Amino acid sequence: MGRKGQAQCRSSGAGGGVNSSARDLMQWMRLVLGDGVYAGRMLIASDALRQTHLPQMALGRNPVTGGESFYGLGWNIDFGRHGLSWGHAGAFSVGARTVATLFPQEKLGIVILTNAFPTGVPEGLSDSFADLVFDGKVEKDWVEAWDGIYAGMLGPAIAAAKAEYAAPPSPPRPARPASAYSGRYGNDFIGGVTVSSAGDGLVLEVGPAGARSYSLTHFDADLFLTHPDAETPDRPAGVSFVVGPEGKASAMTIEFLDDNHLGRLQRVGD
Repeated sequence: MGRKGQAQCRSSGAGGGVNSSARDLMQWMRLVLGDGVYAGRMLIASDALRQTHLPQMALGRNPVTGGESFYGLGWNIDFGRHGLSWGHAGAFSVGARTVATLFPQEKLGIVILTNAFPTGVPEGLSDSFADLVFDGKVEKDWVEAWDGIYAGMLGPAIAAAKAEYAAPPSPPRPARPASAYSGRYGNDFIGGVTVSSAGDGLVLEVGPAGARSYSLTHFDADLFLTHPDAETPDRPAGVSFVVGPEGKASAMTIEFLDDNHLGRLQRVGD
């Protein structure tokens, strides 16, 4: 179940190379629920596919439904109020939120693709669907329950970022001329980025051919702020520069790409 046509499912890491539609994922569910058989043809060896559905690691109880939850080979494996289910959810902070839930014993599955982040809409709809199928009525407002989980996960981080940059020093130390920061920077993880002047501020361009651009607003000295997440526009992130005695930045750190300390880039050219 899901919107047809334009809706896309995306995951992170290696799975980020896969874009799919609700219609295609419906066929994929038939393959998985068919134990590797699709349209009368064995496409995946059943024994190999079954290995992905074996619990490998205990995750404790599902935070909303309370069922025992485990992780397999790419699947969340839940023993919940409607029996055994396989599932997985994913999200990008640029808007995509997805969830797939399969009930193997009933040969039943649902995929929900949304442009709702950061909310629990996909999981809430999936749980509501299961209630209707198994019980004939929706037990509770599952969307509201899952919204609470995501608010708890993201709320503290947003609040911390807002508090850190609530107000610049008084008075703030002035920025250097834009030429001190403008140029090309890079590292092996992120690749290349470009910083250029734009009006009274700077623009950071990231990705192939500058696919993503971020306005940088001066905060204090060689520290600038940007707001990288469209869904949380009031959550700031810092972009800082290291400037040597010659008055030109030799390196920069992009805070929203630095979770694993890989957001520091060296100047590679003007």
